[in-house]
Amino acid sequence: MDAIFKALSDPTRRALLDALRRRDGQTLTDLEAGMGMTRFGVMKHLGVLEDANLVVTRKVGRFKHHYLNAAPIQELADRWIAPYAKPLARYAVDLKRQLEEPTPMAATPDFIVVTYIRTTPAALWEAIVNPEMTRQYYYGSRVQPDLRVGGRFHYLDPEGKVNLDGEIIEIEPTKKLVTTFKATWAPEGKETRVMYEIEPIGEMCKLTLTHFDAAAAKAGVEEGWPLILAGLKTLLETGKPMASSGM
Repeated sequence: MDAIFKALSDPTRRALLDALRRRDGQTLTDLEAGMGMTRFGVMKHLGVLEDANLVVTRKVGRFKHHYLNAAPIQELADRWIAPYAKPLARYAVDLKRQLEEPTPMAATPDFIVVTYIRTTPAALWEAIVNPEMTRQYYYGSRVQPDLRVGGRFHYLDPEGKVNLDGEIIEIEPTKKLVTTFKATWAPEGKETRVMYEIEPIGEMCKLTLTHFDAAAAKAGVEEGWPLILAGLKTLLETGKPMASSGM
């Protein structure tokens, strides 16, 4: 938490996060053009944001793209804000933001969330593919996995209806899972892809979730994924669902 508060304390770093919130996946050149400061200065601030896990990067060819990582901010909010928040007040704030701020399409529409969980790769994998566990952090939905390439990977809501459909494209147990993603609550949205990557780091696991072409899904994943991963982290580290998530 100290690294997050330090990173957020500087107005230039907050401006960089705002720039990525408006358009994710920008390169250093893109960010430098909008900041009015030297390239070296922007790099230093990005380094602090990366150290706090608030920005993650992905290299494509010669270019390195930067993504806002909402997971640490979600965890901070769950710890310091959610216990005091009123649902109606939250709804009012969200509505105000949606009405006042445009939502431009990202030039690089992939959406990335990274979180660190004190658990083992086997336990994390089990939490992703076990229906009784997903029920506790995935909005009450139970995953129904056929764990093979070409197998179905879908979720049932509490009433037993499919609310998220998909098919496994790539699977490497305890390491990597790639599936298609089609939200039934967003019929106008396109089928997209989601990738889970698990990397052990000492006593922890780094979980990277990438939603390719996320904007095309039209499913509200930019807000949904950070909350889901925060719930997953809480469940694995405490053994209890995250009360503030409403799941």
